Amino acid sequence: MGKEERLTKGSQFAVVFKEGKFWADDLMVVKAMPNGLEVSRFGIVASKKIGNAVVRNRAKRLLREAVRLNSMVPGWDVVVITRKGVVGASYRDVEPAFIRLMKRARLLGSG
Repeated sequence: MGKEERLTKGSQFAVVFKEGKFWADDLMVVKAMPNGLEVSRFGIVASKKIGNAVVRNRAKRLLREAVRLNSMVPGWDVVVITRKGVVGASYRDVEPAFIRLMKRARLLGSG
């Protein structure tokens, strides 16, 4: 993800948490809201509840890769929040769950 495709400030996350709609499953929660820009921006949150730094960073890497490999509809701010189920999951588990949630949110682009 390029710099323009990331949520970087706490205030950006806070707006999505407060005003965004959400979709959830056992591995993650997706919160999203329109941003009025020509790109979609993503943020990934991994709480200390899911494990130590190694576990959290692995979860974030898996989700970043799912975001990178799947095209999204432009103009949205999306926050992906990991859940405990992602700890033992492989990429083969994470990507389909991510795609399923993005389809439910109607944010998955074509191609």
